Amino acid sequence: MVTLTPLEVGLALLALILVVSITIMVVNNRRRANLRAKFGPEYGRTVEMTGNSRKAEAELHEREKRVAAFTIRPLSPPQADAFTDAWVRVQAQFVDDPQGAVSRADVLLTEVMEVRGYPIADFEQRSADLSVDHPEVVQNYRSAHDIAVRHARGEADTEDLRRAMIHYRALFDDLVHEPVDHRMAPTVSRLRQDDLRRPDLR
Repeated sequence: MVTLTPLEVGLALLALILVVSITIMVVNNRRRANLRAKFGPEYGRTVEMTGNSRKAEAELHEREKRVAAFTIRPLSPPQADAFTDAWVRVQAQFVDDPQGAVSRADVLLTEVMEVRGYPIADFEQRSADLSVDHPEVVQNYRSAHDIAVRHARGEADTEDLRRAMIHYRALFDDLVHEPVDHRMAPTVSRLRQDDLRRPDLR
């Protein structure tokens, strides 16, 4: 039977604590890297809002858990076609009625979210929910909404509203055409290229 001296026991415990600490650090770093990769700019925004990375990561994990409980479904091809047609009409409306078009674009996006299975809560909650699966474009949604709010206060002009429409379109494309239905790909590509050539929305 081997008898360890108190010094040896202490060194063994210290080594164990060191191994556990390194393991925890590696796991946390990997989790942080995964969240950064998944949420992109939204990770930095959440850190800035919460004040530190630990709170931000807890917030992002909560978002993931909340959205995992939803039944998010893709649009059927007829639904996607109908929403795409509605968007074309909204975009055409912008020429004569920029403010009305921006308001309608916001409503249309809410309708798309609802059909896809997102709860229609307040704007901040909708943005948080969208950030889980659409982190790259959720900032477009926030920017467009901010412009709409500023315009209601008389603090935004037609050029701002044009930018809002472009922001809304980025999220619209992501929501309506995800996952990609290859039967619709030529239509989507053609619509996007035609939009970019329009002088009112360039």
